[in-house]
Amino acid sequence: MGGRGSGRTASYRGRDITEDSLPLDIRRLQLKGVLVPGRSVSWQWTVNDQVRASIGIRVEAGNIALSYNYTPHDKPTEAIRQTVWIESTACTLGGRRRWFACPACNRRVAVIYGAGRLFACRQCKGLAYGSQSETAVDRAFRRTDGIRKKLGWLPGIANGSGGKPKGMHWSTYQRLTAEHDLLLAATLDGMKRQLGLVATLLGDARAHLDQVR
Repeated sequence: MGGRGSGRTASYRGRDITEDSLPLDIRRLQLKGVLVPGRSVSWQWTVNDQVRASIGIRVEAGNIALSYNYTPHDKPTEAIRQTVWIESTACTLGGRRRWFACPACNRRVAVIYGAGRLFACRQCKGLAYGSQSETAVDRAFRRTDGIRKKLGWLPGIANGSGGKPKGMHWSTYQRLTAEHDLLLAATLDGMKRQLGLVATLLGDARAHLDQVR
């Protein structure tokens, strides 16, 4: 796994968050047609279309074998091979749903995370969801960028609009742009209020210093 273990992740009250911890979702593997016995694939995580990390996945009978390189801080790179067992349960309307058996606690989970040397579930890794640390402005900004992604626009509210994507219905485009504009207004208003609060605090601090002098 390219550079895994050598990067710095964001945190929530001292805990790493799930979004920065290389989530491996069995639902995505199934959707992509990966879970076929005998199949081998390279699975990647990207940020802004740049590969952040990758692992090899080989599907076997009842499990997947993960292979990757792990590079802890100030230590040599280690080649890891980890087996993760797969279980299935019956769905209410027929068919079966697949789960990972967490390698650490054996609990059925849909997602395991590559935080540290081996993959395990969120609870075993002590991970928090990124949304737990979000302010109202953070949420509005994230949702604005989510709509921009659907529209194929450049990320970041400073980049302006990019027009209607080819093949998108006008009604869908108008609905998304209206939602985008509302969220953008909320984001800018929240940022203005935050800057106003900072300015007030700085003013109070200066006034206090003047009194001390």
